[in-house]
Parts: sequence; C-alpha cells; structure tokens
Amino acid sequence: MIDLHSHTNASDGTDAPERLVTLALQRQLEALAITDHDTFAGFDEALPIAQAHGLDLVCGVELSCKFEAKSPHLLGYFPLGSADAAFRAWVNEILESRRERNRALIGGLQKQGVRIELSEVEAVGRSITGRPHFARVLIDKGYATDRQDAFDRYIGESGSAFVERHGPTFEEAIEKIHASSGVSSLAHPVRLGLASNPEKEAALFDRLRAAGLDALEVWHTDHVPALVRRYANYAERHGMLMTGGSDYHGDNKPNARLGGVMAPFTLLEAMREARRASIPPALPNQ
Repeated sequence: MIDLHSHTNASDGTDAPERLVTLALQRQLEALAITDHDTFAGFDEALPIAQAHGLDLVCGVELSCKFEAKSPHLLGYFPLGSADAAFRAWVNEILESRRERNRALIGGLQKQGVRIELSEVEAVGRSITGRPHFARVLIDKGYATDRQDAFDRYIGESGSAFVERHGPTFEEAIEKIHASSGVSSLAHPVRLGLASNPEKEAALFDRLRAAGLDALEVWHTDHVPALVRRYANYAERHGMLMTGGSDYHGDNKPNARLGGVMAPFTLLEAMREARRASIPPALPNQ
C-alpha cells in the first residue's frame, strides 16, 4: 500500500516531516509522497530520515492552477529523484505570489476592523502561509467560530476579504513538470464539482488531457467506490497513469487518515517506468 498525497507543516499540514515519516512506517506504507503546496521544504527535510529507515519517499508538489473558469489542483511527481533546480526556482516564484496575496488579505481584513497582523499568520504558517493559517488566527482571536466560519465570513471565495490568487495556468504547470522529468496528475477530481454529471466531467477530463495531463488521482479520501471505478475506467480507456493518496493534513483534516486509501504500489511503478521510457538514451562517447 502506498500514499501519494500528503502534507507536512511546511505547508498546510500539522505534522513535522519527521513525524510524517514515522507515521508512514507505523502504517507499514511501502511508499509515501510528500506533496506540499508550493514548496519542497517538507520533502527535503524528510528525505534523509526516510532513507535512514528504508522508506521509499517520493518527491511531489501540489499546485493551484487556472483552467477555463475552474481552479484545478495539479500534483507534480518526480518519481526518479527530485525536481530540478529550474523547477524549484519556478515554484519559488509561485510562493512569492502567495505572499503578495497574503499582504492583500491582511489589508482587506484590517479595513474591516479585524485586528490581525501578517506576522501573526506567518508564525502559524512557517515557510508557507495560506488561508488555513489565516483561519486559525481568526479563530484564536475570536473573529470566527471555526475554520468554515472563517472562510465563509472572510477569506473564502464568497468572503468579505477574499483576494484572488494569481496562480499558473494548467498548461504552464504541466510544461514545467514535464521539463523536470515529472508526472502530472489531477488532484481529487471530485472537487471540480462535476461528479453528478459524468458526461460534463469526462468532457473536462478530455480537455485537461489535451493540455498534457498524464494521470488522474483515482484513489482519494473524498472518492466513494463508484467514483474510484469511474475515474479508473476513464484512465484505462485513455491510456493515462493513475495516482492515489489520502490527502493527509494531520489535525487540519482529521477525516483523512494517512494510508487510509488503498492505492497499490503498481501505480508508482507505472509512473517510474513512464518517466524512464521518456528519457532519451545517452549518446555514446565520440
């Protein structure tokens, strides 16, 4: 069993990288991918720990993208090693756009009389600060009753202080992932909101596939068995790779249990084989 979708406290999870590795070993996972949002800090910290304990740790990242009127999340995997320097530099540019949005969020909240400072939120978010960390501060300071209330009232898409984030396009993200010998997978397809209309959902998948998408995240905490079958059937029909994971965030998403999604090791083997096949052979010495 493997889990190819997990988050540490380097992004919006609550577990330190070492704790995540320990938990994966306790759950007897054959492989784990760390897919923090817009950062490799958690993976980089966890890698020597995982290697020391014989855990197959996969380098990954989760990106929020723009495609048509939707904001799909894209998982980038680097199953043969790690993302290269060029890709990491590009992700750092995305991280800076996140910081710009955070400054705008603080300004909007303060205009409404919400007395919080960016430094308070960054103290919670550490190396990467996002809206879940804003929600935590809003709750702690009495401006919201819980996470959902914070999003509904202030920072969600319908909230009074919402700021649109300027993320990469879907096509750009896939191009960058491929240039770094990575595999792109659509995260939690059910969250695109089309699961009740299979025809429209499949049509969207067709367009994403035409944009270069390699894989679908078939197994996920939010996917009921009927959706797992539907997504697996679509991937098989179109020769796509498949991925799967819990989307573990620690205490931030208590319903998502690490290793709670039964994804087979063959998924990772297929990704690695696909990447090896795409690498041109080395030229002989002249």
